[in-house]
Amino acid sequence: MTSKEKLDIARQLAKLGVDIIEAGFPAASPDDFGAVKAIALEVGNAVDPHGYVPVICGLSRCNEKDIQAAWDAVRFARRPRIHTFIATSAIHMQYKLKKSKQEVIDIARRMVAFARRLGCNDVEFSPEDAGRSEREFLYEILGEVIKAGATTLNIPDTVGITMPQEFGKLIADIKANTPGIENVIISTHCQNDLGLSTANTIAGACAGARQVEVTINGIGERAGNASLEEVVMALKCKGGSILGGLYTGINTRHIVMTSKMVEEYSGLHVQPHKAIVGANAFAHESGIHQDGMLKHKGTYEIISPDDIGLERTNEAGIVLGKLSGRHALKMKLVELGYDIDGEQLDNIFWRFKAVAEQKKRVTDADIRALVSDEVFQPTVVWKLHDLQVTCGTLGLSTATVKLISAEGKEHIACAVGTGPVDSAYKAVDLIVKVPATLLEYSMTAVTEGIDAIATTRVLIRGENNHTSTLALTGETIHRTFSGIGSSMDITVSSVRAYIGALNKMLGFMELTPLHQCDDNMKSP
Repeated sequence: MTSKEKLDIARQLAKLGVDIIEAGFPAASPDDFGAVKAIALEVGNAVDPHGYVPVICGLSRCNEKDIQAAWDAVRFARRPRIHTFIATSAIHMQYKLKKSKQEVIDIARRMVAFARRLGCNDVEFSPEDAGRSEREFLYEILGEVIKAGATTLNIPDTVGITMPQEFGKLIADIKANTPGIENVIISTHCQNDLGLSTANTIAGACAGARQVEVTINGIGERAGNASLEEVVMALKCKGGSILGGLYTGINTRHIVMTSKMVEEYSGLHVQPHKAIVGANAFAHESGIHQDGMLKHKGTYEIISPDDIGLERTNEAGIVLGKLSGRHALKMKLVELGYDIDGEQLDNIFWRFKAVAEQKKRVTDADIRALVSDEVFQPTVVWKLHDLQVTCGTLGLSTATVKLISAEGKEHIACAVGTGPVDSAYKAVDLIVKVPATLLEYSMTAVTEGIDAIATTRVLIRGENNHTSTLALTGETIHRTFSGIGSSMDITVSSVRAYIGALNKMLGFMELTPLHQCDDNMKSP
């Protein structure tokens, strides 16, 4: 994601009411540093009328350069935090770190103390792969970092190997056996390799953890992390009855909007059967289920869609068609949880009218697709104006594309390809002149019927190989850029998606030199 997208998501996380936003790994690249700093400056200083402002946290490995970069990025927030980690399992210490237990303890103690000396009064420490670490060693290293000034101890099940009862006992044992534990917060960080991250997180909370590390839609390394929406709604449903009164301060009505934003910006699909936010989460197809739902919704729904900010199409108060006006569209957007005005509302309205001319009824799913295509887009460098394609079995596919530059100038190109999308993409490349490789391409229909809106997602990589560093492994990776586009014409939606990805990449290329020149940027 670009810095702008990360900032947008941080703003949305604040609306959601999360307590701590771990905004990134500042030492990974100049762009990552700039994004965390921007979030600290804006979101980390936006105090609401009730006094709420989130902690802004930067991740770092246990070395001075990483920690310095993290502090330089987050120190502008009202409530800054540094989160530093080092592996503590035998397999990691032997093969990855090549260090003894005592060396690892010494590093952890010195680096937590270094973070405190920089002026950071809130330091989180993680013993990576705690789930496979020797218990007595864990108690020892955690006790030492507490003495060095750690305020939160995060206990990761890094490879997702523990069962819920095991993880709950791990948290309970740490709480019972670590010197000084009464003065700090215990946190959980559960990976989903065996599909147990939510269960493990809740088990940890029941055993005494008072912070849980989660991600929107459960995205994360490999099979992902514990899902915010699953953990939050599980506590909402059962916290007061069987989970000892556990609760969160999350405003659940912002869950759907946050999920959609992360899905669109990251380019990572939410599977239809994903709990809480999947497309089928509130769909009832079985005849028995439908009969029960018609008689009483509680027969098959434990959560109301309203609780997470989702309106059912067949219960929405406003039905839109070709005669609907701007005010009706605005009310529908509010009903769906969107707060949109100005130019964005104008653009969505005219695109809605174009769709309504071809469809008897415009559904909520159609509206969400149009909003995603308009709102969840990167800063415009190039914009699609016109597209014409000729294709079929009688000759080579040909596409003519007209793009508008950021300066408002028109650029036209024509290209031949193996199909309509290939020829259109080649025409775009002739105008943009920035080499890119298409890595992934997918298309879905957002509603049923031949007149459905198509949403296309693409993933590209630039040939100049923008790179970043993975926090856990130190591995250098090549950045990729995703794009989305929606239209009733599948070629138009494909070109919109491709241009969106190119705009994201071009925006990243423009921003990076600025961040590299930042006076506060320390070499990672």
